[in-house]
Amino acid sequence: MPSSTEARSGGWVRAAGDTRHLVAFRARTVRRRTAALLGALVVVLLTLAFATLPAAIADASERAEARGADGQLADAMDQLVSTLSGNLGPAFVGFLALAVTAAVGSGGGRELLSRSEAAIHPISPVTEHLGALVLAPVNLAWLVQMWGLLAVTALVTPPAHLLGAQVVVLAWVLAATALGQAIGWAVEGVRRTPHGVLVVRTTSIGLGLLLGGLQLAGWLLPVVTALPTTLLADVMQTSAWPLAVLVLLAVAAAGVVVGAAPAAWALALPPREELRVQSGVHEARPAPEPRWVSPETALLRRLDRGSVWRSVGMRRGLLVLGIGPGLVALVAGLQWSSVMLLPGLTASGAALLFGVNAWCLDGKGMVWRETLPVPAARVFDVRALVVAECLAGVSGITLVLALLRNGVPPLVTGLSVATCWLVVLVQVLAIAMSWSVRSPYAVDLSSPRATPAPHGAMAGYAGKLSLVTTLTAMLFTALAALPWWWLPLAFAVPFLAWSTFRLLRARRRWLADDVRAQIVLTVAAV
Repeated sequence: MPSSTEARSGGWVRAAGDTRHLVAFRARTVRRRTAALLGALVVVLLTLAFATLPAAIADASERAEARGADGQLADAMDQLVSTLSGNLGPAFVGFLALAVTAAVGSGGGRELLSRSEAAIHPISPVTEHLGALVLAPVNLAWLVQMWGLLAVTALVTPPAHLLGAQVVVLAWVLAATALGQAIGWAVEGVRRTPHGVLVVRTTSIGLGLLLGGLQLAGWLLPVVTALPTTLLADVMQTSAWPLAVLVLLAVAAAGVVVGAAPAAWALALPPREELRVQSGVHEARPAPEPRWVSPETALLRRLDRGSVWRSVGMRRGLLVLGIGPGLVALVAGLQWSSVMLLPGLTASGAALLFGVNAWCLDGKGMVWRETLPVPAARVFDVRALVVAECLAGVSGITLVLALLRNGVPPLVTGLSVATCWLVVLVQVLAIAMSWSVRSPYAVDLSSPRATPAPHGAMAGYAGKLSLVTTLTAMLFTALAALPWWWLPLAFAVPFLAWSTFRLLRARRRWLADDVRAQIVLTVAAV
């Protein structure tokens, strides 16, 4: 029997080894490895692009201004850089807030093995903690905020200090992720106590009201600017950036070590919210009274909506995705040109909660659902409608919060935002339903830490969705800078036509009996 000292000294080593084996095991469960690798490559290329291209654009603008050409463009670029320079510190705070909310919303972070799979394996809390840290980049919101930090840093930093500043940004990302993970485990531990759910919800509402009050009073930005992150933003653009990197790496290491204690505490307690959902008794409700649809459609829609909102993880995830990026826009003061990127990315994040494998909502009940006397086409239509409702709700909250921050945009900008929102919603819906029909997975989403597909596949999904929606948003951002109000509407037509074609093609595949039987058998094998 090893002593406690030996256990402590070897616990982290064993946990790191176990984490490595679990990651390798998960990597081998990906069906389409080429697509997953391409998705990971896309993420890497996008990271490099966001870290370098804004600096090249700013440099080209300065050269054009020096030649006396494109004066209007140079003035706009100077105004953008001036605005973002004062908001880099608050953007750091926004990333930390996102890391905390992501860890809290997912119940301590993503899991390498589901609870049913991990029940027969001696996986320690430290291994769970390290696995959640490794899987943090699979979260699309995490990637989006990191890209935003890199892009803003590239715009406002002089070329001579750009490399050091970007290293500081990456070090901050590591430190904020480790701290957010530790806080997430602590909140999950509180949530699993007898009255913890009430405490967490009350505290969350209080923090939301506090932030709203500060924003209405005009104090939110000054308070956030007074935090030490503003000093960090100043230091990273000087020759003292190596010291900042060392400090942040020390903070990240401390966050990793400290986070193991609340992880062990939380994982030793029963998951009360999930157990309440699984063991609760619900009285039968009267059939819905449809106004615009048939009674069968209304019943199917209620079933599908209930499947989404009964899942603790999806309920938390939708709220985090809706409120988190919008709060970042409030705190960091993002302009409409930057806000236009958020609806597509938040909708993509919502799709990654369950939409990329939409039939997994049914689980074993998928067999029962197929015995219902309703046409298969109606089942697909209702499922697509519920997915679209979630995508629109999440991205709509982000736009509303951005509207509170920036006010009503000009006509061309407003039309560009509205058409871009519609285009990316239909894009993400078509892609998600196509993947759901083509690559179903058997997963159990009862745990808030679960994902609708293997983590390698999720990385590929996140890469493709982020690339598609980012390029689309960048196009409409460019259209918003032009004086013709009809141009965004004209460009939206081919996008909507192609996405509608993809959605109808997925619907036709679902109507094929052999394809639908394969989906049912796959999803029901949970």
